[in-house]
Amino acid sequence: MSGGVDSSVALLLLKQQGYTVAGATMKLWEYAAIGGEGGRHGGCCDLNAINNARAVCDAVGVPHYVFDFSDRFRRTVIANFVSEYRAGRTPNPCVVCNSEIKWEMFLERALQIGCDAIATGHYARVGLDSATGRYTIRRGIDATRDQSYALWGIRQPALARTVLPVGALTKVEVRRIAAEAGLKTAQAAESMEICFVTDNDYGRFIREWSGDAIPAGEIVDQSGAVLGRHRGIPFYTIGQRKGLGIAHSTPLHVLRIDPDQNRLIVGHKSDLNREEMMVGEINWVSRPPAERPFSCGVKIRYQHRVGPVEVTPQADGRLLVRFGLAQPAITPGQSAVFYDDDVVLAGGIID
Repeated sequence: MSGGVDSSVALLLLKQQGYTVAGATMKLWEYAAIGGEGGRHGGCCDLNAINNARAVCDAVGVPHYVFDFSDRFRRTVIANFVSEYRAGRTPNPCVVCNSEIKWEMFLERALQIGCDAIATGHYARVGLDSATGRYTIRRGIDATRDQSYALWGIRQPALARTVLPVGALTKVEVRRIAAEAGLKTAQAAESMEICFVTDNDYGRFIREWSGDAIPAGEIVDQSGAVLGRHRGIPFYTIGQRKGLGIAHSTPLHVLRIDPDQNRLIVGHKSDLNREEMMVGEINWVSRPPAERPFSCGVKIRYQHRVGPVEVTPQADGRLLVRFGLAQPAITPGQSAVFYDDDVVLAGGIID
């Protein structure tokens, strides 16, 4: 339970359906450790979230637990976040947290205290495909809240013990259910940013957690001509236009990040378009690993619309993905999630 309305309603619905339920909140970090003084409070995983979750459990009449996973969270999610940015990539820490913390450590702890499954407030749906014998992830009914994109890393054994009670509801319905039940979290604000970057200042967080200096370097055009200096590659991402600090007759965007040479390569917006990409670290979800080329849809960022692609499996396990229409600002480190209509086929990390 994050302390928000979605997980609160998930708990309530399970109790109403006759399940024996317990609520649990993960303690993942301390404000004193992650910095960002003066930043926002009240997001998931902080003290307010724990108190809100406990209040909902009291109202529903079920026990509440707090699981301290802060050490593992620091060594996996935060370490990956910092190292990926330092390598010139743009990670999605929620994907790492889901697969490494929620659907690994959290599930393990739930089983240890006698539970059979875990439930969350994610807007997605899980079910068993009797034809294939595989558990599937499908997009949530509410297209404006669908979170299937962030769940592609969950593996079959964990999906077999997963329940997503609000996946077939809209956000409006979820808030109405919470309000009618008098839950404290009925009007809780949504948490949209990365939970451990409390002030939304990624640069500040990366500087403080890097452990050593982040070197400045050159900004060059595609011919290699030096146009200016950057303040460190972790502070830039593909497609970025503002904040480059260089004067030019036309707007320039970051086309590529070269961590080996500590360089940013910039060019015109049209130069961002790419017709193909490579995707690695594949987790096959609703279908077995592919051996032959296939067609499907793909989503390359959370707010991206699913578009058609041709996918060719490679000998090293990666996937070569060719777009039907060239896509701008394909960003290494982000997730590529493959769909057949509303079913998540697989997911991976863009190389």
